Amino acid sequence: MIRTQISLTEDEYSSAKGEAERLGISLAELLRRSLRAIVPVDVSKPWMRYAGMIESGDSQSSQHIDDVIYGQKG
Repeated sequence: MIRTQISLTEDEYSSAKGEAERLGISLAELLRRSLRAIVPVDVSKPWMRYAGMIESGDSQSSQHIDDVIYGQKG
């Protein structure tokens, strides 16, 4: 990821921080999701629209991504 810096008014920061807490995500994730909603998606990679949108709560989920996406076998 690329790290960047932005300036917000106190009201913008407070509102965004509150919404992030309500959703149970970080402020950075809230801002990334907000940008995804307004920035055009690369049509050559339609799956990228959903990148980072699924949270399994399992830090090892990349080791068994099919189970995360399609459900557990068995």
